[in-house]
Amino acid sequence: MGLFYVTFPLNFLVYGLNDFTDGKADSLNPRKGNYLFGANFSKEELKSVPWYILSVTVPFLAYFSYVGGGELFIMLLFMIVLNIVYNYKPFRLKKRPPFDILMQVGYVFTALFSILLNDLQMIPWQTLLYLTLFAFQAHIAGEIMDIEPDILTKKKTTAVLIGRKKAKFLMLFLLLFEVYILKFWFDDWMLSSFLAAFSLWLILDIFIFFKDKPYTVPQMKIFGIAINVAAILSMIWVLYSGNLLHPNF
Repeated sequence: MGLFYVTFPLNFLVYGLNDFTDGKADSLNPRKGNYLFGANFSKEELKSVPWYILSVTVPFLAYFSYVGGGELFIMLLFMIVLNIVYNYKPFRLKKRPPFDILMQVGYVFTALFSILLNDLQMIPWQTLLYLTLFAFQAHIAGEIMDIEPDILTKKKTTAVLIGRKKAKFLMLFLLLFEVYILKFWFDDWMLSSFLAAFSLWLILDIFIFFKDKPYTVPQMKIFGIAINVAAILSMIWVLYSGNLLHPNF
């Protein structure tokens, strides 16, 4: 039941609210309007989305509160509030750098939700740190691809504020930090090697291939497919190896 909740109702909450509040920016975003990068609906098509989200969220909130008690209720309520302050005025932290990046820590709460729901042992803080950095890095990648439509709609993100090249350097720093954590804290040569190769590609991107130029839509689609394939393979490896549960200290 927890897996189903995270896969659909929680995902619907996260990305449904994002689409609802970002309709104008998405309408000007050439990479939107597909299953790879997300929807591109009209204002009329989006107007009922919050009610749909409410209708699938409340029953699960009640169910998990019943089976998991007050702690699980507070956890889920906190995750919902995070999404509201991220998307809605007067907070709308997605337009307030650096909170647009820092708020991505919310993705890590799905792991904490699973721990509470299934009465599992808390995962190491080193693992939580790695997952947090990964969420930051992945979000920056999306911001880099969306700089042009975000500028058109006056959506101030970290990538818009500091520029494409500096955003890539920030992403590279996070990637190299993740490589260090995986190699020296977890002895995970597979994931660390993959992220090291990705870091090398990003260095070539910054200094040789793209520099400060925007990507074309076909290029972004290739990157998107590659990232999704890599994500699936990395999940399989993480489940198989169990390395992220056993830090060196």
